[in-house]
Amino acid sequence: MPTSSSVKDRPGEHELVVVANRLPVDSRTLPDGATEWVTSPGGLVTAMESVMRNVDSGAWVGWAGSPGEAPDPFEADGMSLYPVRLDQEDIERYYEGYSNATLWPLYHDVIVDPEFHRGWWDSYLSANRRFAVEAAPVAAPGGTIWVHDYQLQLVPQMIRDRRSDVRIGFFNHIPFPPVELFSQLPKRNSILRGLLGADLLGFQRESDSLNFLAAVRKLLGHHVDGMTISVPGIGAAPVREVQVQTFPISIDASAVSTLTEDPEIRERAAELRRDLGDPEKIVLGADRLDYTKGIRHRLKAWGELLDDGSIDPHDAVMIQIATPSRERVEAYRQLRDEVELTVGRINGEHAPLGRPAVSYQHHSFDRREMTALFMAADVVLVTALRDGMNLVAKEYVASRPDLQGVLVLSEFAGAADELRAAVLVNPHDIDELKAAILRSLAMPPEEQEEAMRSLRHQVMEHDVQHWAHQFLERLTMSGSPEDEAAQIVRLAGDALTDPAELDTTLREFTDVPRLLIATDFDGVLAPIVPDRDAVQPDQEALQALRELSDLPGVAVALVSGRALADLDSHTAMPSSVVLVGSHGAEVGALPPWMQAEVLDKSALSMTPEKEEQLAAITTTLRRIARAHPGTEVETKPTAAVLHTRNAKGRGGLNATDSALEYATTLPDVTVTPGKEVVEFAVVHTSKGVAIDALSRAGAADAWLYLGDDVTDESVFAQLGEHDVGVKVGGGDTAAGLRIADTAAARDLLRRLLELRAQQS
Repeated sequence: MPTSSSVKDRPGEHELVVVANRLPVDSRTLPDGATEWVTSPGGLVTAMESVMRNVDSGAWVGWAGSPGEAPDPFEADGMSLYPVRLDQEDIERYYEGYSNATLWPLYHDVIVDPEFHRGWWDSYLSANRRFAVEAAPVAAPGGTIWVHDYQLQLVPQMIRDRRSDVRIGFFNHIPFPPVELFSQLPKRNSILRGLLGADLLGFQRESDSLNFLAAVRKLLGHHVDGMTISVPGIGAAPVREVQVQTFPISIDASAVSTLTEDPEIRERAAELRRDLGDPEKIVLGADRLDYTKGIRHRLKAWGELLDDGSIDPHDAVMIQIATPSRERVEAYRQLRDEVELTVGRINGEHAPLGRPAVSYQHHSFDRREMTALFMAADVVLVTALRDGMNLVAKEYVASRPDLQGVLVLSEFAGAADELRAAVLVNPHDIDELKAAILRSLAMPPEEQEEAMRSLRHQVMEHDVQHWAHQFLERLTMSGSPEDEAAQIVRLAGDALTDPAELDTTLREFTDVPRLLIATDFDGVLAPIVPDRDAVQPDQEALQALRELSDLPGVAVALVSGRALADLDSHTAMPSSVVLVGSHGAEVGALPPWMQAEVLDKSALSMTPEKEEQLAAITTTLRRIARAHPGTEVETKPTAAVLHTRNAKGRGGLNATDSALEYATTLPDVTVTPGKEVVEFAVVHTSKGVAIDALSRAGAADAWLYLGDDVTDESVFAQLGEHDVGVKVGGGDTAAGLRIADTAAARDLLRRLLELRAQQS
């Protein structure tokens, strides 16, 4: 329970200021009339609580939880808290209205219809201004202000208008919708401009980041280069660059795991099983009572399994925790009625005497009780229809140091991008959900252990402190040319990595349970030659990749700027190696053990508009090529490429300049300069996006990538803690290692094969 005391309002003293809709504490009136502050519920508070405890000078700005005048600033658990006043009308119109009846359903794929009321927008605007006015003076000169979530999307620009000296970050905890859905929102451009007041915008999933970039490009017309948005200045103000990046949030994993060692919690887990009649299997669902969580779908699947006799209620019990949420919003009241009617029907038809078929709990549980529940549960169902992350999935994994238990996880939850060893499921497909439940109930202990080991590796290594450190470190570097340059590793004289360091890194990498090993083609597996069709790849390197792909727990991919058919013809790789062409726009067949549904190829489809645009680009590039002898244009299914390798004199440079000047007229096209090439792609993808998707599809715990070109930097820019980036040859790079040439790349692949084979 937090301790608190009154403090003076000390504006301008805090290096880090968190701004969120709620303070991390709620007030409670004691019998003697005094006020006590207790930790408030919610995923954000859970995530940020441990982060703020480790900040020397941190402040939190938010609503205290009760309507009316806000209390004076005070301290609790070492944090300076600055309450924001919200009146009852604000709660009804800003919070329950615009935030949770307009934005929430719209951002969650319109699972229920959003409501649009102009009066709600007015309250949202005024409430956001109140948060900004309270937060702006609290930060120290040059400090950092970190704004959180969809309720406060206007706050970044409002703070910037008042404090141009501070760094401003914004993190969106919920999904960001596709531009087709976002375009329905009245005042949509005001929302975008409010968010672009930040220096760094963070999202849970890569798809959320790309959705936001697409909205900015289409609705505001701003120039987007990769993950950087150029925001025009007002009047004489210069253009400002805003960075967009993916930062999947996590939990205080070590704290949760430590709770499992508490004898009282261990006993409570055993007691829970006894209270339920010692069933063979306990299946748990733990959610806020929200229509996005898929509770109705889950109950429908469980009910049908009981109806058709696939599950015996004497052997298996389901616990459904539905924490009360937003009970004044009509959609939530209706959901509660539906859930409770369904539970009543299932129990009425299937519950044995003295034992429920579904134990339904409509109240909150503290962290210790939840840990005991996770320890008792043989299967946890996370069947969200749409979710920014879902920390319940990670809490379950952190609660199972015994390496037992099965996580059934919706592919529409952000956690699915990381927890790839879970049983992934489409919760809209009731038959698929039923099959996943049955598979999980029957999963052998050794298979559970293998999957849980991979899941725990991800959760324990990427905890909430890691998430916050990554975001704040990136925010510190955002916007400054010097700091941007500091992100690129510049090895003096393109110095090669020490062989001993390289070998140590490869040993550590091959110890990881599930790997993705991927490489570029030209310049890595094959020396670059003037005639692209005459390329001769290193056959020993290709053979090493083939043999690696046959090893347990190893996925292998070739990722190239070449068209897919061209790459295939020059490598002749087996079906166990994934081929990716056109910088990620073409993906070949996946091995059967890869989760093909994780790769969303719909974004890569060519519409008639894109076909027309590509034809126009090709015509222009051919006109440039005719003016500069030796240059040529290559056409791909989704791109056109200007090649300048064989140009004479300054012809290549002049052709490149003309192409890049033309690129400024194409805001919706991804333009990628490389080694003597400039590619114009009408689908928005990159090698980095491809590697991210492949690592998810292959449930990889870490990946290694070899690349030599500028186009490979989109991969190196997203290196995780256990990932390995290897630059082949000279040039600036964000990779951590550098080797000399294609011969060194061959030797590295052979060493990887040797090290991994020793474990098989």
